[in-house]
Amino acid sequence: MLALLPRIAILSIAAGSLVAQDRPNFVVILSDDQSWVGSSVLMKAGDPRSRSDYFRTPALERLARSGMTLTDGYSPAPFCCPTRRSLQVGQTPARHLYQKDQEAWPATYRRQLNIPKVLKAADARYRTAHFGKWDHRFDRPAPEDMGYDLSDGDTGNGTGGGRGSGGPAAAADPKLIDHITGRACAFLEQQAESRNPFYLQISHYAVHLDIYYRQSTLDMINPWSFGKKHYMPEFAAMTADMDASVGRVLDKIDELDLAGSTYVIFLSDNGGRGTIPGAGAPPMPRNHPLRGAKGSMYEGGIRVPFLVSGPGIHPGSVNRAPVTGLDILPTLADLAGYPAGLPEEVDGGSLRAVFGGGNEVNRNREFLLFHQAVGRRAQTAIRLGKWKLVKTWANDSIELFDLGDDLGETENLVKENREQANRLHRAMADFLVEVGAETRKTED
Repeated sequence: MLALLPRIAILSIAAGSLVAQDRPNFVVILSDDQSWVGSSVLMKAGDPRSRSDYFRTPALERLARSGMTLTDGYSPAPFCCPTRRSLQVGQTPARHLYQKDQEAWPATYRRQLNIPKVLKAADARYRTAHFGKWDHRFDRPAPEDMGYDLSDGDTGNGTGGGRGSGGPAAAADPKLIDHITGRACAFLEQQAESRNPFYLQISHYAVHLDIYYRQSTLDMINPWSFGKKHYMPEFAAMTADMDASVGRVLDKIDELDLAGSTYVIFLSDNGGRGTIPGAGAPPMPRNHPLRGAKGSMYEGGIRVPFLVSGPGIHPGSVNRAPVTGLDILPTLADLAGYPAGLPEEVDGGSLRAVFGGGNEVNRNREFLLFHQAVGRRAQTAIRLGKWKLVKTWANDSIELFDLGDDLGETENLVKENREQANRLHRAMADFLVEVGAETRKTED
C-alpha cells in the first residue's frame, strides 16, 4: 500500500492538470470605433449593405467562416470608456457611470465581480491578460487593480497615437499593432506550455483616430476602387492592419493546437464615426444602412460587428438573437464553471445556448437597455424583440422602431403602436429609477 502512494499522488496531479485542460480558454478582441459595416464580413445574410463597399478584412471573414456571425450584436454604450468598464463587470453604464451620485460610483465599481474574479473562482489556474487600450478614466483603476495577471497598464487613446492632432501618416508600428499582437502571441505560447486555461483581451487602438498605417498596406490599397460610403485609402489601410493582427492571433491559436478549447469573440467598443476629418462628405452615410453614429443611441452608434468561434459553434452559422458585450462575463462564468450564482446587478446573460444555435438569452430582465447622461447628450434606448424605443431627455421625445422591417430607423411608429411604446417606456423608466441613473446632461 505504501509503495502505491507515490503513484496515487502522481495520478492525482495528472487529474488536476486534466481539470485545468478541460476549462475553456477565451480570447476577446475589441476594436475601437469600428462600424457594423466597417469590415468585409456580411453582417446580415442577403443584405450587401451590411458590409463595407471598400474595406477588406480577410481575417474577420475567416473568423466568421469558422464560427458564428451575430447579426444583432451591440456594444454596451456608444462611447469607448463606458463600454470598456461594462465589459469587465457585465453591467450597463446606467449602473456604474451615469449616476446621480457619480462621485461615489468609482469605489462601487471596483468592488464588483469582474472577469478575472469569475474565472479565478472557477479555477485558480486561470491566467488573465489585457493588452492594448484600457481607457477606464475617472478613478483610473489599472488592469492589475481589477485582477489581471498581465497588462499594458492604464492606457488610453494617446498611448496608441490618438490625441486628435496627428495623421494620416505612415508609421513603423501603427496604432501599436505589432506591440499588442506580439504580447498576445507570447501570452498564448506561455499558456500553451504551462497548460493553464486563460483569458486574453486584445483591445486595439484602431480604428480610432488618429489615422496611422503601414506604408506597404497603403500601397496595396491605393489601386482599389472607391465605395460610396467608404473610400479613404488611409482609413482602409488602418483597418487592414488591424485585421492582419486578428489573422496573426488566429494563426497562433491554430499553431499551438488551442482552437478546440478556445473561444474567440470579436466586437467593437461602439459604432463607427459619422465623419472622418479630411475625408470629405461621402455620397452615402458611413454607417449606411444604419441611422446615426458613435455617440448616438440609434443603431449606428451601438450596433457593432460581433463574431465568435469556438467549441460547439457551427462554422459559418448566423444568429439573429440580440446580444451585447454585457453578455461576455455571464458567458465566461457559465462556460468556465463559475461555482456561485451571479449577482442581480449583472445585466448580461450567458450566450451558451446561442452558441449552440438557440435564439434566447436568459438575462435578469427581458430587454436590452442603453443609457447615457452626465456630460453626454442624455438619451436612452431599450430593445425588446424587434421593437426599439429611443428617448431623448432634453425635449422628452420618444421614437419607436420596428427593427425587423426598418433597420434604418426611418419610421417612428409611436402613434400606431402606443401600447407597445408605453410598455417599453415604463420598463425603461422603472429601471433607471431602480439603479439611480441620471437623466440630464450635467457638468463633468
